[in-house]
Formats: sequence, structure tokens, C-alpha cells
Amino acid sequence: MKQFLVGLAVLAVVGAGVWYGWSQRPHWPKLETQYQAVLLDNGQVYYGKIERMEREFSVLTEVYYIQTQVDPETKASRSILVRRGSEWHAPNRSLVNTRHILMIEPVTPGSKVAELIAALKSHGK
Repeated sequence: MKQFLVGLAVLAVVGAGVWYGWSQRPHWPKLETQYQAVLLDNGQVYYGKIERMEREFSVLTEVYYIQTQVDPETKASRSILVRRGSEWHAPNRSLVNTRHILMIEPVTPGSKVAELIAALKSHGK
């Protein structure tokens, strides 16, 4: 009987440890759209596919961002969507420190951003 109680106590401790470990791991939301908007704490917004979210870093692919261009003659500004990868180092993905992500929102099909991404992809950019 004593061995049974000791075994039961050990099983309870192991079960509590497993439950605690499971409850402490991050539970990420289900992403239901093809692209997501990722707002960082520095104000930058990336639009892309979140491939993986981890405690330390999240992996984004097909990453886009908005760049403002100013016409030197008229001083008029316009915003354009730019795909990451055209930089000198030609990144094919971005690893973002997960602690700096403030918000994640879906990029809904039919939105302006989704239309711009589709237009860039159709032109091979």
C-alpha cells in the first residue's frame, strides 16, 4: 500500500510538471488569412505571411512594407508598397523579435493592401 501511495504521489508531481510546462508555452492565434499585418513597437508595419511564431522570433515570408516617396519638384508625397528582397542583401524572409510585435491583424482579401500585393506579384516583383 505504501508503494502505491508513493507511486501515486510521483505520478501527481510528474502530471503537475507536465501541466505547468504546457500552460507556460505561448498559445498563438490561428491565422486564417493568406497575409497578416504585423505592427511593431517602433511603428513599422510589415505585411506578409507569418510562417512560424516562436517565443523569441517569428518568421515572416513574402514581406511587404509601405515606403513614402516625395517628388523633389512638387514636394508631393505618395505611398507605395515595396516587397522586401530588393535590398542589397536580398532577404527571402524576415525574423522579427516576437517581443516587439504589438499587434497582428488579417489582411483581408479585397483590401487595398491585398490588391497591391496581387498587382506586385502579377508584375513579378
